[in-house]
Amino acid sequence: MAPPAYAAIDKLCNDLLQRDFPIGATLLNVRTTAPNGVVFNVSGNQDAKGIIAGKLETNFSDKANGLTMSQGWTTANVLESKIGLTNQFAQGLHVNVNTTFSPATADKTAILNLEHEHPLIHSHAVVNALERKFVGDFTVGHEGFLAGAEFGYDVQKGSVSKYAATIGYQASPFLLALKASNNLSAFRASYYHRVSSQAEAGGNVTWDAASTANAVTLELASKYQLDKDTFVKSKINNAGIATMSYFQNIRPGVTVGLGLQLDTQRLGQPAHKAGLSLAFNA
Repeated sequence: MAPPAYAAIDKLCNDLLQRDFPIGATLLNVRTTAPNGVVFNVSGNQDAKGIIAGKLETNFSDKANGLTMSQGWTTANVLESKIGLTNQFAQGLHVNVNTTFSPATADKTAILNLEHEHPLIHSHAVVNALERKFVGDFTVGHEGFLAGAEFGYDVQKGSVSKYAATIGYQASPFLLALKASNNLSAFRASYYHRVSSQAEAGGNVTWDAASTANAVTLELASKYQLDKDTFVKSKINNAGIATMSYFQNIRPGVTVGLGLQLDTQRLGQPAHKAGLSLAFNA
């Protein structure tokens, strides 16, 4: 089994801290699958200011030939196209081409993603064809120990645009990771622990050496599966911002999520936020 991609080394902790917290917005997602396997997905998001952003997307997958295709259209009038091939040019190689085009402004992007998985190394490259920029990363792993690096190169300027490094250790049921990003000036230590089949816990500590504030931030999170259809999550940071969420499958294909964020240092002031998430899958 290949080690995780560089961006996914601390994914378990990041998902615990960031996913399933519908705060300050109303989210709607409708997903349907046609008899021929084509998937239609409509998603929308209304923020606290009442601004609505949405997207219509279709996806087709031919697993026998390793082909995936998707076409999206956003409310910002941007057309998004993706084509992916897996194991067609070499075993373990994933090739994806992502493009966007705005009919109103003629703005466009074209990005090539190359990803290769090997039992000892997971490598990834992103080529921005129009801006002539390159970002590459890799992860090596052995008996649970992980080490990876990321670097970016601007072809037009002829210079390295960014670099980062991460080390970690993953052995079920826990994960530890230390990431140095922003040209090795911002540091984040993360941990994740699956306490039981129902409970998860995690957190991170971040310090940015380039910041004039020279402050350390701390964030802790937990998740508890109440039953097969219901779970709750909570997190709190050193600024006293406490966030909670509740998700339940009220019937097959229908999921409702509620979110609440409290500023514990200003409980008597209008500094709190709430949110709602609705998901339909058929």
